[in-house]
Amino acid sequence: MIRVEYSNKVVLEINDLVSSYGYIKALKGISMKVHRGELVSLLGSNGAGKSTLLKSIIGMVRIEQGSIKYNGIELVGKKSHSIIPLGISVVPEGRRIIPDLTVAENLEIGTFVRKKDKDLDKKLYDEVYELFPKLYERRKQMGGTLSGGEQQMLALGRAIMSNPDLLLLDEPSMGLAPFVVEQVFEVIKKISQTGVTIILVEQNARMALDISDRAYVLSTGEIISEDTSENMKKNTALLEAYLGKNKNRKVNG
Repeated sequence: MIRVEYSNKVVLEINDLVSSYGYIKALKGISMKVHRGELVSLLGSNGAGKSTLLKSIIGMVRIEQGSIKYNGIELVGKKSHSIIPLGISVVPEGRRIIPDLTVAENLEIGTFVRKKDKDLDKKLYDEVYELFPKLYERRKQMGGTLSGGEQQMLALGRAIMSNPDLLLLDEPSMGLAPFVVEQVFEVIKKISQTGVTIILVEQNARMALDISDRAYVLSTGEIISEDTSENMKKNTALLEAYLGKNKNRKVNG
């Protein structure tokens, strides 16, 4: 698959964003830009504000000040149900597939946020099944019977079915065996190569930097570093100080 280079067009622009949970400020003046076709990683330790930033984009966190513009449209003040149909899709931490629906039915849910289009549906089903042959083999199987890795693939497939312009991924490697993580990251890279703009929240910093164009490092709700992924991989002091070594996690292949 040919890499679709990202352009100078800004898809997402965030300025001076302050978000909070009750009296606790989770984001403290975040500003960043994401260009069309980019794969941008958000890195940092637990509690740094990475997931809160994704939730702020889709209207799930109280925003005290600042601006979030998606393709020039101000998102601050909009509800999630009016943001998602604009072309934003989310793969949440924990996957959240529906266990009592089949693989095919879970994928169909991804089409509900956009205008019904049978030709587009077929094209996207074909694309998902090409990316994830196992989902095709298990298309009539209940989602809850899939392994952890297969459920993550299903969550990614469901997101693709919405035909997103901007894809938000929250900890896609969480709880997966190392060999499955490699498969998932390879698919994320392939999705990026089709021109979809991606923001990737991930604690496995080194793997995230291997597939992303640029990265931001967050610490206690603030951006403390921004650079190309190649440059950031060379900054060992930064990686060790703010990201540390990847800890072993409980896995479910």
